[in-house]
Amino acid sequence: QVQLVESGGGLVQAGGSLRLSCAASGRTFSRLSISWFRQAPGKGRELVAGVRGSDLSTYYADSVKGRFTISGDNAKNTVYLQMNTLQPEDTAVYYCAAGGYIGASAYWGQGTQVAVSS
Repeated sequence: QVQLVESGGGLVQAGGSLRLSCAASGRTFSRLSISWFRQAPGKGRELVAGVRGSDLSTYYADSVKGRFTISGDNAKNTVYLQMNTLQPEDTAVYYCAAGGYIGASAYWGQGTQVAVSS
C-alpha cells in the first residue's frame, strides 16, 4: 500500500509561483512513477506532469511545458512540482498519484487547492 500526502497549494497572483510536494510512504520512490493531475471546476481530471522514479525521466502536458518542473528526491521519497508563471487557467485541485508508469493512478493523494487570481 502506498500513501501520498500533498502540500504546498494556495492562492497566488497571475505570474507568481508555487511549489507542490508529494510525500510517498509504503514503497520507495525509485520503484514508482508519480504523476500530478489537476481538476478544475466543471472539468475532467488532467495529467499535468509525471516522473519515473527509476531513472527520473519526465513528462509534461503541453499546457504547462516551460512553466512547470517536476523533480524527485529519492532520499526523501518526495516529488515536487515547481509551478512558475501561473495563470488563472491553472486554478484547480492538484492531486499526486502513484503507479507503475507515468500517468498510472493506483494510489491517490488527498489533493491540494491552487488558485490563481488575475
